[in-house]
Amino acid sequence: MSNDTGFTHLALQVRDLNKSVDFYQRYAGMQVIHQREPGIPEAQKVAWLSDLTRPFALVLVQSDHSEDTPLGPFGHIGVACASREEIDEKVTLARLEGVLRRDAQQSGTPVGYWAFLPILMAIRLSFHMDSRSA
Repeated sequence: MSNDTGFTHLALQVRDLNKSVDFYQRYAGMQVIHQREPGIPEAQKVAWLSDLTRPFALVLVQSDHSEDTPLGPFGHIGVACASREEIDEKVTLARLEGVLRRDAQQSGTPVGYWAFLPILMAIRLSFHMDSRSA
């Protein structure tokens, strides 16, 4: 058995775990891989989510000590999509649900085609993003 090295997870504080889990399932294709309720003020509920494409988890922690989204107005989690059409479908859904921050647009390399969905924690959907050329 080899040791796991490198990034393994990103933990974020949220106000409402159930709404946050639903958001990431709907817009980022993630699923819950672990859930528990430690019952302490800093972490009443915890959920680990993954898209199952790599050994990495998004850990959401519900806490009464939240004052704002932890990443501020520009911070976001990048989620790669399979096509521009997939982004357009999610943008349409986000617009209907009132959670679209910025419509889809094409930017140059390395950014690609992208849109912002900010409701509980901003995610940026992207297609053809090349992080190797950044």
